[in-house]
Amino acid sequence: MKNKSIVAVAALVGALCLQGSPALAGNHGKPTSAPFDGGISLLVAGGVAYGLKKARDARQKRESHLS
Repeated sequence: MKNKSIVAVAALVGALCLQGSPALAGNHGKPTSAPFDGGISLLVAGGVAYGLKKARDARQKRESHLS
């Protein structure tokens, strides 16, 4: 249940960040470009790290059951 909550919050924050709000940006209707590379890179790196941790934990659990 805790993991589902974390995923839901992360998805919500990601959606809000990607949506962007011109009213809050103060650009007065002028089109702007935003670099998404940094944020996406951090999300991918976090996903890789999470996956590696889960794989390592599963391997340790499997090895402890074999012993």
